[in-house]
Order: sequence, then structure tokens, then C-alpha cells
Amino acid sequence: MNLKQIVFSPTGGTQKVIDIMTTAWCETVSKIDLTDAESEFSSFDMGEDDFALIAVPSYGGRVPKTASERIAKIRGNGARCAIVCVYGNRAYEDTLAELQDVAEKSNFKVIAAVSAIAEHSIMHQYATGRPDQQDRQELCDYAEKIFEKWKENVTTDVSLKIPGNRPYKKAGGSGLVPKADKSCTNCGLCAEKCPTGAICKENPKMTDSKKCISCMRCVSICPQSARKVNEAKVSIVALAMKKACVDRKDNELYI
Repeated sequence: MNLKQIVFSPTGGTQKVIDIMTTAWCETVSKIDLTDAESEFSSFDMGEDDFALIAVPSYGGRVPKTASERIAKIRGNGARCAIVCVYGNRAYEDTLAELQDVAEKSNFKVIAAVSAIAEHSIMHQYATGRPDQQDRQELCDYAEKIFEKWKENVTTDVSLKIPGNRPYKKAGGSGLVPKADKSCTNCGLCAEKCPTGAICKENPKMTDSKKCISCMRCVSICPQSARKVNEAKVSIVALAMKKACVDRKDNELYI
């Protein structure tokens, strides 16, 4: 029996959420990092008695394409899992429904689902400081309920009812591609850690905008704070989101 995190967390918000949850289990948990572009995900096999927590951020109400493609390569082999989508206090829309479909196509059995809030990866004024202490308590409670359901070995042929639409909403990018400014030292960390290989390793100041998914990892890890997005564009997007983000959203458990 193995417990696993299967996680796509470019800037760490999703990782914070599932670390809170798996810490509540008081068990050893290993990790499959879906942001690692060098991993051979088809080599990962789950056992039927294993349990996984599969977690992704919501990008415009959808599962990031990179994450879904990599989860699809993992062989679930009938292992049970809980799915988690993390969003920046706007809306997760079809993310959980899509993640459920992705997991089940990889032969995981979804027994629970969680939506959780973390600080927005681009507009940091939304959900600032979350997950906070209230979130932590809720997520720990969710984790205990999920773990108990798994240990009880409850089996059912009825698919878990999770919010979302099928077909899913149309996927769209934010169009916010980070660029390096003159303080860039060409250290190459951003190119090494980019989940999609969008940054040129020979010249880190060059970014393939077609490969970039606006995950903001390069911005968050740059030791010189040299990578930035267009502030005017960010301000326009933030203003458009303000009404949807102003009220505190709640975490949710479906079990």
C-alpha cells in the first residue's frame, strides 16, 4: 500500500493545499511531480491498494492541458484517489469535472473531490495569504474524512457527483507571457524548471509564447526577480475579475 501525491503546482499554491491534507494522514506519502518536464510519466504504475491525491490548479475553469496529458500517461490500475482543484477565489467552473474524467480514463477510482482556495498566482491581491488558518482546519477535516472512506474500502459503481459541465467550457490562455528584463543574469533556472520547456536553455531571455501556459513558475523562482508580465495587461485582467473575486469563497468537499 502506497500513498501518493500526484500534483501540478508551478508556483506552490496547489502544493500547499495538498501538503496540508496529506500531513493530516500521519503517513509516509511519496510524490509524482507533474511539472517535471523530464519525467517519464508512463513509467508510473499504481497498485490496486494504493491511494492517490491528484491535485491541479484551475486555469480559466479548466485543468491545465499539460497536467491532463501527464496524468493520462500514469497507469491507475484501479487505485482509488481523491481529486483536488485549487483556484484563486474566482471560480473553478469545469475543473473538477474534467479532472474526474482524466483520472477515470487513467483507471483511477475517484472516491472524493475537493475545491480549495490559494492565493492567485498572477493577481496576488486575490485570496492573499490563503490557505489561511481557517482553510487549514477545513482541509485537515476533509483529509480525515477522505482517508476514513478509503480505509473503509467502500466500493460503488456509481460515479461521484461533481459540479461542472460536459462538454467543458472552451479553454483559453491568459496571454500573459513573462519576459526577462535587463537584470536577468542568464542563470538558466527558469529554463530548467519550466514545466513545458517554453524557455530556451541556451538563451533564457527567449520564450516560446506558443508553449508558455502562463503558469508563472519562472516569475516565482527567478533569484533576480528578472522575469515579469506586462503590468498594464495584469491590471486590466485584475479589474475584470474584481467583482467575481471580492467575496471570500469557501472550500468544498464532495464525498
